[in-house]
Amino acid sequence: MPKKDADDPNLFAKSVLDQIIAKHDPEAIREQGKNPHAVALGLRGGSKGGYARADSTTAKQRQKIAKDAVAARWNKRAKSTKSSKTAKPVKNS
Repeated sequence: MPKKDADDPNLFAKSVLDQIIAKHDPEAIREQGKNPHAVALGLRGGSKGGYARADSTTAKQRQKIAKDAVAARWNKRAKSTKSSKTAKPVKNS
């Protein structure tokens, strides 16, 4: 249920600004138990990681990565269906 103050655009703007400040405030980050230097590094490099990896790998390497990912997904699915197939059927008497 929305708060009464949600209709006030000034209060909404203040809450958005407080959230933005809390994300980049080192003291707020420390209170959450996170290392501010690690957070800064993550913000700096996280947005370009996938593109940099794709640019630096060859086509064969990307193909191997994709095959490994597919195999991992299918193995996970096979394990979950395998446990359901091993259950004995219930006989109706």
